Amino acid sequence: MKKTHIILLVFIAASIAVLISMLNTGSTYETIADAKALPGKFVHVAVRLDKSKPVEFDAKKDPNYLSFYATGVEDPKEAMKVVYRNGEIPNLMISERLVLKGKYMDGQFECKDVQTKCPSKYKEEMKHPQDESVKKSAAYNPPATTDVKK
Repeated sequence: MKKTHIILLVFIAASIAVLISMLNTGSTYETIADAKALPGKFVHVAVRLDKSKPVEFDAKKDPNYLSFYATGVEDPKEAMKVVYRNGEIPNLMISERLVLKGKYMDGQFECKDVQTKCPSKYKEEMKHPQDESVKKSAAYNPPATTDVKK
């Protein structure tokens, strides 16, 4: 075999090894039960904010501490306390869903990163109250038309 053939085979084998290792690190969303069953393992958990329980955030006391309770997306009976130590989360209260990245430890989910999934601005039920006032004003003040009759 030529040296170029050997180098090419080694390159192909290394490429296959890299692809296989990348397939194994692909992340999937875990449930709250899965996260609790894997304490200390870094996971991505899809949840909803439990709005029936308080969100703890005091910028004066500790601006980096935020805690709240989350329920499962598929099973709302699943619940866990979430602690986020990177300040306030924008759009937390209006989010439809959250993707939490972190580890379940010591009876709570230690969250390192949060991705909020906000409701679509195109949903019918999420229209702004201003839209209704614009419709009303258009009804009282119809646009001027220019009809040219010949």
